[in-house]
Amino acid sequence: MPRIQVTELNGEVQWIDADEGITLMEALKNAGCDEIEAICGGACSCSTCHVYVLAGGFAALGGRNEGEQLLVEESAHYQDNSRLSCQVVLTASMDHLHVAVAPMEG
Repeated sequence: MPRIQVTELNGEVQWIDADEGITLMEALKNAGCDEIEAICGGACSCSTCHVYVLAGGFAALGGRNEGEQLLVEESAHYQDNSRLSCQVVLTASMDHLHVAVAPMEG
């Protein structure tokens, strides 16, 4: 069971326990992270589940698919470590992953 560190927009940090095999988006929503809207429900057609992967964890997640790449690059808040949390399927090797919620488009 991966344990994920989440930094919210207000700077508050929390740890969440997540099940393997679900997406990071699902884990964040299940933990009550209201800053992850996930309007498309994980269909990779919006960027309302945008997060930044911190502390060197980006490489461990594998690369972005083409659809995810296009969506995060179009975001006003794009960074090199941007990911859509709906596209990250959690595994045991992601224990202690640290992510920060990206600001919403506005």
